[in-house]
Amino acid sequence: MTSSIPVIDLEGALSPDGARSPFAAQALREAAMASGFFYVQRHGVPQALVDAQFDITRRFFALPQAEKDAINLRHSPSGQGYEALGTQTLDEASRPDLKESFYCGLPYPDDHPYVQRRYRSYGRNQWPAQLPGMAVQCEAYIAALRTLAERLMQLMALSLDLPQTHFDHQLDSPMITLRLLRYPPHPADADDRTFGAGAHTDWGAITILAQDEHGGLEVQLPDGRWAEATPMPGTFVVNLGDMIPRWTNGRYHSNPHRVRNVKSNGAPRHSIPFFYSPDYESRVEPLAVCVPAGEAPKYTPCTVGEHLREMYEKTYGLGAKGAAMA
Repeated sequence: MTSSIPVIDLEGALSPDGARSPFAAQALREAAMASGFFYVQRHGVPQALVDAQFDITRRFFALPQAEKDAINLRHSPSGQGYEALGTQTLDEASRPDLKESFYCGLPYPDDHPYVQRRYRSYGRNQWPAQLPGMAVQCEAYIAALRTLAERLMQLMALSLDLPQTHFDHQLDSPMITLRLLRYPPHPADADDRTFGAGAHTDWGAITILAQDEHGGLEVQLPDGRWAEATPMPGTFVVNLGDMIPRWTNGRYHSNPHRVRNVKSNGAPRHSIPFFYSPDYESRVEPLAVCVPAGEAPKYTPCTVGEHLREMYEKTYGLGAKGAAMA
């Protein structure tokens, strides 16, 4: 294992007129052209809000199994809710992932066009009746992380020598998923095909991860080595998803990562990824500034929804039902 994931300081770069924005954009460019992973510090999200989100995460997973099962995501037209241990297999060559999770997102109203079309992650959330404060906490956290994600998209535009508002018109109705995760201790007799989360890339634009003190996240570097994303107090781990290589014609990377809860001394590991993607119907195609003159783009244009639907069907085997929800 190695540790070579850079840290980007966002102090003075969180506002559109931030004096240090060019420096943050340059650091983002360097990270994106390497592994597509970086930490952010002084990111503007209060630590108290992050701590409260971990508290509600632990309380949720401590609920009786029957109460979690009552809000299973398969009961939700938008795909929000609880997902049981072993449901997902992110790496087809590995065993089912050793994790349980809960999904929620922006509470889009019933009359929103994307809710009417039953797009995945657009619509109502499911909340456990036994935790009446969970909705308020998660929605506050989503609001704070949305602001950070929008600023990171602007810094990404700057990193590509584009106006920082370049992506703004595609972010009016973003596809946002907040996922709460619990990983049990790694089995002592586990084989090399057993993971908390198998090796995978994320599917959207940006993931902002809060992780507890146990660690376990591993990132594959361009040379094939795996690096530990060691927990650092006061930071988030940010990684670029598969939308970004499409936009940048492969200049920026979305690298594989995996999870093994092997250092927690028998305790469960909790993490909270925030997945951010543009408007579901927005088009993703290589930017002209990223395609050398005289060369053809490496990626076929598609919409955000078309790509995400394909990935949900691949990892969950949802078939026609998944296509309606995606």
